Amino acid sequence: MRIYFSYQKAQVIQALRYHFISRPEIKFMIILVNVFAIASVTLYALKKIQPLAFLVGSFLWIILMLSFWFFLPMIVYRRAVTFKHSFSMNFDEDGFTLEHERGSKSWPWESLKTYMESPHFFHLYFDSRTFFLVPKSGCTDKEGVTELRGIFNKYIKGK
Repeated sequence: MRIYFSYQKAQVIQALRYHFISRPEIKFMIILVNVFAIASVTLYALKKIQPLAFLVGSFLWIILMLSFWFFLPMIVYRRAVTFKHSFSMNFDEDGFTLEHERGSKSWPWESLKTYMESPHFFHLYFDSRTFFLVPKSGCTDKEGVTELRGIFNKYIKGK
């Protein structure tokens, strides 16, 4: 199967948000900050703490959410030159090949640990932090997306 694609900024930003929020360490931190925020609201309502502690907890929660929702995806998008080019990918039994006007690179299926699906992309993970975004828009129709999903389910063992 062969697909052709380029990236759209809004969709990439959304996919990066999915990536960050799906990380276990970030999920744990968000839960911890939310528990702290709920505890500070409760303690403030019971008049056990002063307003400053409640404001600090709220400020931390807001900064954390802004970081993972806006700042980190934008920083990654700006630094990665990949998102500004057009590509084609070929998927076969041996692996997959990424082609660009400057050259191509092939990987065997064993190099991928897992994959994740978001609304507009398949996230192909080489390890917990290294991944490649494959846009669903590269497929010509919904059957193509289903076929690509089937290929990933068949060849990527970590899912």
